[in-house]
This record gives sequence, structure tokens and C-alpha cells, in this order.
Amino acid sequence: MKKNRFWFWDSFSFGFRGRIMAVYLLLILIGFSGAIFAIRRVLLLRLEERIEQALEQEVQELHLLISGKNPTTAQSFGENITAIFNVFLSRNIPEANEYYITLLPDGLYYSSPLALPPSIDRNSKIVQHWRTLTEPELGEIYLYQDQIVYLAEPIEINGKVRGVFVVAVAAGYERQEIDEATLIIVQVTIVVIISTTILAWILAGQILAPLYLLTNTTQAISETNLERRIPVQGKDEIAQLSMTFNEMLNRLQSAFNNQRHFLNDISHELRTPITIIQGHLELIGSTPEEQRQTLELVMDELKRMSRLVADLMLLAKSEQPNFLHLETVQLSKLTEEMYDRSTVLADRNWHLEQVGSGLIVVDRQRLIQAIVNLAQNATKHTQVTDVIALGSEINQGYVRFWITDTGTGISFSEQSQIFERFIKGTNSRNSDGTGLGLAIVKAIVQAHKGKIELFSQPGQGAKFILTLPVDTPINYN
Repeated sequence: MKKNRFWFWDSFSFGFRGRIMAVYLLLILIGFSGAIFAIRRVLLLRLEERIEQALEQEVQELHLLISGKNPTTAQSFGENITAIFNVFLSRNIPEANEYYITLLPDGLYYSSPLALPPSIDRNSKIVQHWRTLTEPELGEIYLYQDQIVYLAEPIEINGKVRGVFVVAVAAGYERQEIDEATLIIVQVTIVVIISTTILAWILAGQILAPLYLLTNTTQAISETNLERRIPVQGKDEIAQLSMTFNEMLNRLQSAFNNQRHFLNDISHELRTPITIIQGHLELIGSTPEEQRQTLELVMDELKRMSRLVADLMLLAKSEQPNFLHLETVQLSKLTEEMYDRSTVLADRNWHLEQVGSGLIVVDRQRLIQAIVNLAQNATKHTQVTDVIALGSEINQGYVRFWITDTGTGISFSEQSQIFERFIKGTNSRNSDGTGLGLAIVKAIVQAHKGKIELFSQPGQGAKFILTLPVDTPINYN
């Protein structure tokens, strides 16, 4: 079995908040450690650079003195090395932790100050080494916790080394100051890390609160409860996640509601014909005529059930993305086809009021089905002498279809729910039907991103208007 590279990380029961803080602490520790190391290194480099500059400056001053005149005799120093050392030491006073050492070929001549650290006293090996130098030497001496940085300069006069001048600096004290400053920085850093970690923990909790709410909402969701939503605050990634999750819940709730409505409709509407069929089959007579009548009634109920199931399946499918099959059609031809299919429904005074012209993007079959359903509904509320008119037009980017009739009209109390499922008008002259025709029309119109309107006065007929965009959006669902 392949071992997870992050087994150590996963072995701890860290929450998302804890993992964020662990990464934060790791990064901040790496950052501060690197910064402290870099600061200490820069301070040490600057100390070394400053010491080397001080050493070179003292040697340059000595060379300037050698090239000048002896203030006592007003003559050049010549080969008088002791006079050079005496004048230089009398004119220059070393700073704290700085030492001037003058050497002659036979040993130590003089030093300023007189007291020298043990590592560079008169009898030390390094002093004996300096006395024999013929070339300048820059070096360091370590003894216990003391560090001496020196620059030894042989004094050559007339081609011969007459003595050696050494300027030395005890850098241990200044290094100790750097170490103390570094320690203070470390202590302050620890306090800052602890403080910022506590603050970051609190802020992380506030930032991740929508995630906790998302978790709680997810746990609270069940098949029967999809009502909860996550409050959306701000416009960051978590807000976008909340909006996406809420949209997913909306889709799930819509799907569950459609499924529930479908099952409720099926169980409610099929119960009656099934009961009728069962009752007649149980009471079927023994004569051929009674059996023929029972068979006709059963077949009629089965056909009604078949139409009902087909209508319910159509309504259920209207919520799916592939419900429409869009194509570009000529409005005039589509209107004439709608009119031709409607006029065969019943013997009425049919009129084609207006035929629009232009190209539209629609599902031709679904739209014809919607108009035919409206025409069928109009025949149920009219008599033979009544007028049923159909028309179409294009205006300001929208196409309008309408069906008007001079029938009994629709009562005001029914108009608000006329497009609901299984609603049948009380003024209908034909009770045969599933009560789903207008609901199907509404579903087809909404799938086209359009709207349907009803205008009716009781006793004065009705007018249905379908308004659709000329170009139905591709992502219509």
C-alpha cells in the first residue's frame, strides 16, 4: 500500500482552523528566524568592516608621520624608529578596547595602554610572531571568550625593517553587545509571535465562521428539510462559496419539490380512475352487453390515465436542461401552422387576426403545443357561434402570440390560480381533461424565459398573451 506523504500531518486531529494556525506559525517562525539571523550577520559584518577601517586609518596616520618631520628636531626621522614610535604614541590616544603596540627587532618597545590583554602581552607567542614580520598582516586571535582583531605593519626604512607597528581591537565586548541586542530581538519576537498568534486564532475563527455555518447547515439538511440557507457577507471567496452552496440548495429544493409534487399528483389523480376501474371490474356483468360497456369504460379510464401520466411527465421534464430544442424559425409560417392545427379542434368561428414576420429562436414543437392547448381551452368555454382568434407580432425584441375568444370568460376568483396544476374552470362546457393544459403552457413559456398573461371578464371572453424574447438564451434553464 502506498504511504501518504503527509502521514505525519494527518496523524493529528487538526481542524481546518488548527492547520491554518500551524502553517502560520511555521511560516512566521521561519521568517523571524531568518530575519534575526540576517540582522545578526549584518551587524557582525558591519562591526568587522568598521574595525578594519579603524585599523587601516591608524596605519595610514603612522605612514603620514613617517613621511613628515620630527617635531622635536624639525628634521626627517631618518632611521630613528624609536622617535617615530614616541611621537605617534604621544599624539594618538587609543579608544576603549583599542591597543597600539610597537615592536623592535629585539622585542616589545612600548604599548598604549601599558596593560595588554593576556593574549597579546609581552611574552605571548603572537608578539614574538609580529616581531619577525616582513609583510603587513591582518588577523584575529581567540582566547576563551575574547577576540582580538589586529593589523601588523612592518616599518621599512632604507630597504630594511626597523620595527613593527601593531594596532589591535578587542572585539569581544562589541560582539557581546550584538549578542545581547540579538537576545532582546528574540525575546520581543517571541512576545510578538504569541500575541499575533492569539489574534490570528481569533480572526481565523471569525473568517472561518461561514465554513462552520456551512458544516452545521449541511448536517441539518435532510430529505424533508431543505429550508436553511447560509447568510452571505462580503464578496470574498468564502462569500462566493456560500452563494454557490445556497444556489445548490435551491436547485436541490426545487428538484425535491418537483419530485414531491409529481408523486403527490400521480397518487391523487390516478386513485380515482383506478378505483373506477376496480369497481366496474368487480361488478362486471355476465351478459355480453354489460361486459362490452364495462370494457369501454375501462378503456376510457385507461386512456385518461395515459394522458394524465404523459402530461405529468411533460411537466416534470420541463425542469430539465434538455427540455427545449431551439431552432430558428420563420414567425409567419409558425403562426399559420398554429392556426391550422387549432381550427380542427372544434367547430368555431376561427379568425387569424395578425401574422408577424421575422426570424425567432424557439422550440417550434413546444410552442405549437402551448398555443394548441390554449386553443383547446378556448373551445371548452365557447359555443359554435363564438369567435376564437389567433395572432402574432414582433415588437422591440420580443415576439407575442395571443388567443382570444368571445366565450363565457373566467371568474376573477379563478384567474389567480388558473395556471396551477389540476385547476379546471367552473365555466367549462367540457369536464373531460386532466387540468394540466394551462400548467403545461406556463412551463413552456417559462422555459423560453417568457411570460404569460390573462385578461378576462366574466361573460365577455378571455385573452391569453404569450411574450417571449426573439432570441431565447442558450442557457435557458
